[in-house]
Amino acid sequence: MTQQGDEVAGKVYLVGAGPGAVDYLTVRAYHLLQTAAVLVHDALVSAELLDLLPLGCERVDVGKRGGKPSPAQSEIDQLLVNLCQQGHQVVRLKSGDPFIFGRSASEIQALKAAECAFEVVPGISSALAAPLLVGIPLTDPVLSSQFVVLTAHDLDLHNWEALACMATLVILMGGRSLGEITQRLVHWGKRGETPVAVIRWAGQPQQQIWSGTLLTIAQQTKGERLSPCIIVIGEVVGLRAYL
Repeated sequence: MTQQGDEVAGKVYLVGAGPGAVDYLTVRAYHLLQTAAVLVHDALVSAELLDLLPLGCERVDVGKRGGKPSPAQSEIDQLLVNLCQQGHQVVRLKSGDPFIFGRSASEIQALKAAECAFEVVPGISSALAAPLLVGIPLTDPVLSSQFVVLTAHDLDLHNWEALACMATLVILMGGRSLGEITQRLVHWGKRGETPVAVIRWAGQPQQQIWSGTLLTIAQQTKGERLSPCIIVIGEVVGLRAYL
């Protein structure tokens, strides 16, 4: 997806970093990082990716961290516009894929309004990569004919009665809400013995995984720092022992 601007020399690339390791970057993302003049990046971007930047590349950390000061989205939007209008080749690096809970729409709207050139470069979403990297298939001919990806940023946005009927759930940003998530699903009829996996730092050297059920996983992970994590709920989690 590309939008051309007529009056600016700079360009902004909204790039998906994938799960974080260099090995899982797209070739396009790899080359853009090696030639960036300015990098504007999220909190979860790994140091391994920053090592790809050329000497002299300016780095701007705009990551949103729970409970800590971080730039407002409107400030990030204006920063990208300003850098582009100054003639820079800017890489806006986002973890996972830019269009999956990546707040890209606001940034694109600001760039379009300012007639700034931009390009969106896809990345591998952690929603897909994390289960795969620990041997959990999201679909299976017998156990899972569908999966749903959701964010736990605001639990009240979701229809938990409907979610409880889905074969497989993949939940992002749910570390702090794990107990409430499991309670809501059991309340709406999902079997308490349904397998659950919590995958922290998927694809990174410090990757961790906890396995349990809807009835046990909250207690098993009590006192653990889970974020950033992906939560997978469904019978397919049990296939990990075989795959």
